[in-house]
Amino acid sequence: MTAAGCSHLECTATGERHESEELQTVSRAGAPLYARYDLAALRGRFTPSAVAARPPDLWRYREVLPVRGRPISLGEGMTPLVEAPRLASSLGLDIDLRIKDEGQNPTGSFKARGLAVAVSRAVELGARAVALPSAGNAAGAAAAYAAAAGIPAHVAMPRDTPPPIVDECRALGADVTLVDGLITDCARVVQEGARREGWFDLSTLREPYRVEGKKTMGYELVEQLGQLPDVVVYPTGGGTGLVGMWKAFAELEELGWIGPARPRMIVVQAEGCAPMVRAWREDRERAEPWQDARTSAAGLRVPRAIGDFLILRAVRESGGTAVAVSDAAMVAATALVGRTTGVYASLEGAATAAALPELASLGAVRPGDRVVLFSTGSGLTNVGPAAAGSPSTSA
Repeated sequence: MTAAGCSHLECTATGERHESEELQTVSRAGAPLYARYDLAALRGRFTPSAVAARPPDLWRYREVLPVRGRPISLGEGMTPLVEAPRLASSLGLDIDLRIKDEGQNPTGSFKARGLAVAVSRAVELGARAVALPSAGNAAGAAAAYAAAAGIPAHVAMPRDTPPPIVDECRALGADVTLVDGLITDCARVVQEGARREGWFDLSTLREPYRVEGKKTMGYELVEQLGQLPDVVVYPTGGGTGLVGMWKAFAELEELGWIGPARPRMIVVQAEGCAPMVRAWREDRERAEPWQDARTSAAGLRVPRAIGDFLILRAVRESGGTAVAVSDAAMVAATALVGRTTGVYASLEGAATAAALPELASLGAVRPGDRVVLFSTGSGLTNVGPAAAGSPSTSA
């Protein structure tokens, strides 16, 4: 028996098939697993017109999601795509600019998408407790969906995570561990707890289903625009959203929703933690860990990503690029985006706007392009010492 539409899991490094009907982490090769579907059987039945009248959440795409039973949902997905002509004009750019405002998700960030699907699937496959390391927003989402499911959540976060996020997790019933270090140090705490206590580890791309929730951003772009944009500018830490959309575009073509054209995928990172930018400039397949990561944008303070090769592959195959911006530029862009669009973006989301002048000078964004910036979270998640405007570490 298979989940609704999900036939098997596939290693992203080797193509080896794995069973989809039991709890899985990474493949035997240590790489992320992707859920695969019988898309040929869905072609002609699962269409934009077929989903148009469904509720405006990510579960409208249930045929290409792995959850076979009733999902755990707080109303995540189908976030607004906000036109931003005044922002484009203020930057001197002749482009059709829009912002995908992921801060409108139930827990204030795009993390709600991935955790809704991952927790739903984990519970139906028998998980009795979940855990993950987080720079903040993923912890809040994990706590919320675990609470909705009625199971314990264990989260490990850097000690300098903004206090409101820590308070949120505790209010939602999560067991919170604050760690003197970075998210990579938090990951070791979670991995030890998973070994000792049997928690199911929901770390980024270390289980197969968070990426399935994130890929729905790609489906929504096609529904909301009627086509794909020319450029997608994405703030990249662990990169699940970017690789999820790249997966979605391949599925959408096989389903007949789109043709072979793809947006140029643009990675934006912080100058103080830019492993993907460095790897891109050096034309590498993998990214070396970033030493002494420093940035006030907690979601970009990810010195090592298990999906690095998937991120770089998407950028390369799309004809995109990777750039880094300063913390000061992110802070300034938060105000610029706010006063020209009405969107209060997190530092991570504002990084995409901060990158636009350089992207234009590189020719990665061209006159007349239809460009979508992803604001991955609300600026309200920046409240606290880590958002004070000066670079921080997790010391």
